Amino acid sequence: MHQDAQGLALTTIAPEAATGYDNVISGYLKYRFDTPLRLKAALKADPEAPMLNLLKGSFAMLAYKQSYVDGARGVLEAMQPALSRATERERAHAAALAAWADDEMDRALAIWEGILASHPRDILAFRLHHFCAFWLGRPEAMLKTVETILPHWDATVPGWGSVLACRSFANEECGHYTVAEAAGRAAIEDDPGDLWAVHAVAHVLEMQGRRGEGIAWIGGLKPHFDGTNNLAHHVWWHQAMYHLERREFDAVLRLYDFGFRDLDSAVTQQQPDLYIDMQNAISMLFRLQRHGVDVGERWIELADKAEGRIGDCRSAFTLPHWMMALCAEGRLDAARSMLEGMRDFAGANRGTTAPIVAHYAIPVSEAVLLHAQGDHRGAAAAMRPALQGMYALGGSHAQQDVLEQLFLDAAMKGGLQDDARMLLERVAGRHPVPPERRLGYAAAARAVAY
Repeated sequence: MHQDAQGLALTTIAPEAATGYDNVISGYLKYRFDTPLRLKAALKADPEAPMLNLLKGSFAMLAYKQSYVDGARGVLEAMQPALSRATERERAHAAALAAWADDEMDRALAIWEGILASHPRDILAFRLHHFCAFWLGRPEAMLKTVETILPHWDATVPGWGSVLACRSFANEECGHYTVAEAAGRAAIEDDPGDLWAVHAVAHVLEMQGRRGEGIAWIGGLKPHFDGTNNLAHHVWWHQAMYHLERREFDAVLRLYDFGFRDLDSAVTQQQPDLYIDMQNAISMLFRLQRHGVDVGERWIELADKAEGRIGDCRSAFTLPHWMMALCAEGRLDAARSMLEGMRDFAGANRGTTAPIVAHYAIPVSEAVLLHAQGDHRGAAAAMRPALQGMYALGGSHAQQDVLEQLFLDAAMKGGLQDDARMLLERVAGRHPVPPERRLGYAAAARAVAY
């Protein structure tokens, strides 16, 4: 029996598969572009190794793309004979992956939590739990899990920096900015190329309005981004957000074209419609257009990608973004088809995501369409019931901001001062920086007493 770098048993016949597993995990934790190639090489050493196959299935699910789900299920089916020889922990991982593929996310989270209760150094269970809890809008679950396992980790255990990075982000999303910044900076001391830590501290600086520091933070660490994957795009999006707040729109567009939406980069070309890249690009163009910035023809390729994802509702938070792209290009028939696809999905599925789509993604997406058609009162009315639970769509405070701006824009253009006041009070209570100091809210704050 071999062990991984954290001392956990791995069922494999080949020591090269065990070392290969550690290499893949390192690539996953560090957001390395070559991680799929690392996995392919490791599987050659032992095609039946359970944890390597579970990584293959998990990577398919991480894409949040419906067409990849059957691939994950196929991995699970093919590895059933090998599971009879697997450890209890490895079989639990298989059960979690099956629940994830079936969109039974409470069950998946509970299984990963059970694994961590017995094996607090299981870095894969920890990171998958962290990821999925985030995209369900459950930062308190992220925080509880990282604080529970933390006493079992230290700097001598490979993956320690990743645990610190997750501690940083979980605390940031829960509003504990001092702890979050300290943990993130400690992770960067361990590895200045740890993108999740770079990203977590970037969130702290965003939430505290420390824009100049944010630009310097990312710019100073950028030399360590070589060889990384799409998370680097999201970090550059954060840098663009700082410039946006400073009304440095030319810098935002440069970062769009040569950073987080560089269509010529190998990373973009490998996954041209990856959900997080789409969120970055679409939300930024929406914000820019609110402030009268000419974004040229940048919407076209995004709307093309959106049309290709009609009916795919795996990523609830991405759905209103797809709608924004379609509406920006005037493809209202396609937008209506996307709404119908959401309704069909919500009515035909019993998993975790269907009610989230029904209660939040659909009304917000309806608001996007009505807003684009000039029915601002209708847009506010459609979206109003979803505001209080909209966090369940997932996404950070910084990402959900674009949806709050959508509602505010509709309220102001519709002459709905009470709604505008309510939204301003909401963001003032949830964000440390007052609306008067935030570009998307300042004009409304000046116009409406709140």
